[in-house]
Amino acid sequence: MMLITLYDFLVFVHILLFVFWLGADMGVAVLGHHFRNRSYSMSERLTILKLLGIIDMFPRSAWALMVPLSLSLLSVGGYWTLTTEVVLLIWLLGFGWLLLVWQIHLKPKNPLISKLKKIEFVLKLLLAAFYTLLGLISLFWNDPLSEYWLATKSLLFGLIFWSAIMIDLRFRDLSPAIVKLVEQGSSDETESETLKIMNRSRFWVRVVYFLLVMTAFVGTTKFY
Repeated sequence: MMLITLYDFLVFVHILLFVFWLGADMGVAVLGHHFRNRSYSMSERLTILKLLGIIDMFPRSAWALMVPLSLSLLSVGGYWTLTTEVVLLIWLLGFGWLLLVWQIHLKPKNPLISKLKKIEFVLKLLLAAFYTLLGLISLFWNDPLSEYWLATKSLLFGLIFWSAIMIDLRFRDLSPAIVKLVEQGSSDETESETLKIMNRSRFWVRVVYFLLVMTAFVGTTKFY
């Protein structure tokens, strides 16, 4: 009987996280489309928005866990030598980010929420820079990742970070617009303001979808 290795198990979890990420993101896109529909009552639209926020936690959680998992796969697979201490530190970082994400979601009225969001934003910037540089350096110098497909995958993951950061930046003004929509009711003015903000993020959402599929393709086929 074939034994399942740690590497096999990590690959399995990696696939699960990808499914939760892309699948839930599609659900968020569908709910976002329905929220834009003015034929729904305001209470129905707010319920849709609430469900959107809940489902959005799946890709956000997968994103946080994908960081330590991806580096653990590199280490266990023998692609990049990392000490046990470094791997454990990376997992602490991943779970810390996961806790941060859920704190922001579950306690939106926390007086520290603005500071928590700033911490998460800086963390995203650092990780985006890390994966992008890791991919670029490895592609040009064949080190520390000697496999081109892995270097390409790292670069694509970094680009996913940058695109997701752009989505968050575009959505910063959405809450005030929704509050105005609820308080003043549906009108051409309030609706156009909300839709304008949502439309600005749609391009980057599509970019994330494309990059996720490309990352999965490169990782599966080892093409490059």
